[in-house]
Amino acid sequence: MRALALLLLLAGCATSLPKIDEAQLPSVPAEFRQNFTLAAPAEAQPRGEWWKAFSDPALDELVARADRSNTSIQVAAARLAQARAAARITDADRSLQVSAGASARRAAGIIGGDAGPPRNLFAAGVDLSYEVDLFGRLSHASQAAVLDAQSREGLLQSTRLLVQAQVAQTYLALRALDAERALVRETLVAYRETLALTERRWRAGDVAELDVARSATEVAATESELLALDRRRAELEHALAVLLGEAPSRFSMLENEWRTALPAIPAGVPSTVLTRRPDVSAAQHSLAAAQTRVGAAKAAYFPDIALTAGGGYASTELSDLFKWSSRAWLIGAVASLPIFDGGRREAGVQGASAELDGAVTLYREQVLVAFREVEDQLAALRLLAEQAEAQARAVTAARRTTSLSGARYRAGYVSQLELLDAQRSELRNRREALQVRSARYQSTVALVRALGGSWE
Repeated sequence: MRALALLLLLAGCATSLPKIDEAQLPSVPAEFRQNFTLAAPAEAQPRGEWWKAFSDPALDELVARADRSNTSIQVAAARLAQARAAARITDADRSLQVSAGASARRAAGIIGGDAGPPRNLFAAGVDLSYEVDLFGRLSHASQAAVLDAQSREGLLQSTRLLVQAQVAQTYLALRALDAERALVRETLVAYRETLALTERRWRAGDVAELDVARSATEVAATESELLALDRRRAELEHALAVLLGEAPSRFSMLENEWRTALPAIPAGVPSTVLTRRPDVSAAQHSLAAAQTRVGAAKAAYFPDIALTAGGGYASTELSDLFKWSSRAWLIGAVASLPIFDGGRREAGVQGASAELDGAVTLYREQVLVAFREVEDQLAALRLLAEQAEAQARAVTAARRTTSLSGARYRAGYVSQLELLDAQRSELRNRREALQVRSARYQSTVALVRALGGSWE
């Protein structure tokens, strides 16, 4: 009884896991403390079809195609399957092991107590073994493998969310570029009209040839800029094709009007950021797995206890092998404890403890990155909204300036240089307004990714 009590006491010590110093975990920002709770990992929680809030059927189709064929998602899914298989292999060590075998041998020497000529020995039977996991070594290893698989599941969700966000951002950048190309083409038409007017006035002797050269310069420079935008569009098309898992040469995106809606994300969502981000869930599972491995490493200091049994037949004659008189069996228990291993077990505990320290640090980093990314995008959306209002006023004023300068130039009151300056100013402000609008879409998608998916 004393021996049994001692074994149970040792088992309790072995199964206890190391505690994590809360001082090493990240502190929650003050603005999040009232509604924030450090919930369990949520890698299995649906992320929602957040892209449908943009009300763009083309975007919906692209995201669906990426979910089916993106190579990064497929690699992450394969790694998850590999981790799940490894967890099943590790858990199999806790089960009863049954094996069947047969052998045929010829031996010379003393058999059955008598010296004699070489004889045949035939045997067939079933062996059973079961390791009694009294100190939690196998259960800790199995639990750690399961947590690793759950971490991989979180990484798969993180990869899927990343790909969805990249598809959305690339598509929205392409639509914004199409709008900018349309604007530059419109401006190019105006420049060509100005050039034609200037050439007529030059031939009539109203202006100098210098004015014609200035207008021709603006036309050529704008044509060059339009070609640069065309090149940029081809690059975005190719990037989008790779995200969809398709060959760039076989993919094309027709130019279309930019009618994508800009969803408004309600306030208060950041309080749930840690429960929704799959990368944070993965870091939580990795932390728990590392903590469990420390317990498994400590359990190596305690003896391994295995129960064994076997039964079958053995005979020197093959014809007598399966007769009742040839039966044989055995049953036993084996306990083993390494006495000296050159510091192997101590090094195993130290390695597991170092892994735990690294997992705590990684988890802390993931949480801090999550808060930073949310804060970045919230600030960006707020400032971009104000910038859009200011830029809209600038565009209105620039258009009015161009209109007045054009009328005065045609009447001969101002020089062509003043008209060109007005046109350049209008083009610059309208393009900046498009870029601000594009940045608002990009920041919205980035905020969705920072939140871990849909905000509903």
